[in-house]
Amino acid sequence: MPYRFEPDAHVEDLLARVSEGDQDAFTGVYDALSGTVMGLVCRVLRDAAQAEEVTQDVMVEVWRTAARYDPRRGTAKAWVLTLAHRRAVDRVRAAQAGADRERRAGLLGAGRPFDEVAERVEDHDERRRLHHCLASLVRQQRVPLVLAYYHGLTYVEVAGALSTPEGTVKSRMRAGLRQLRACLEEGE
Repeated sequence: MPYRFEPDAHVEDLLARVSEGDQDAFTGVYDALSGTVMGLVCRVLRDAAQAEEVTQDVMVEVWRTAARYDPRRGTAKAWVLTLAHRRAVDRVRAAQAGADRERRAGLLGAGRPFDEVAERVEDHDERRRLHHCLASLVRQQRVPLVLAYYHGLTYVEVAGALSTPEGTVKSRMRAGLRQLRACLEEGE
């Protein structure tokens, strides 16, 4: 029988059951918190469509990581809202970084003549070297870098996708970038 959220039910208890895989309890957590999560994310992003997407991502993360909730560190609602706020801020930062890259690229290319054929040859050569250097990395370093740089995921999203702690993903990405830089500099 599906769980129906009662106003006096404790979200903490539901979250404990979610950590054990209880789908009905997750329905209760979702019903209790998704509106609040959506409100917070919408205030940060100021875009309802993106807020809906981030809200869904957060609730999926709650389902997958409910066992990480520690009631000694705060309420379940605070934990979920912290996840939501971090995810929303990551989305804002990613959008800003993309806009900054596009602006810089536009400024660099404005009014500067270039040889299109030479440019394509250089791009092809650089791509070939990059693929070679990426292939030389161990899988644990290569996969997070590919997810981040080719698929646009933040390190938090990479950690979630790989079910790996965020700190571990950061360390692997930093080490991978150092090795990648060294490999690319050798080829110059």
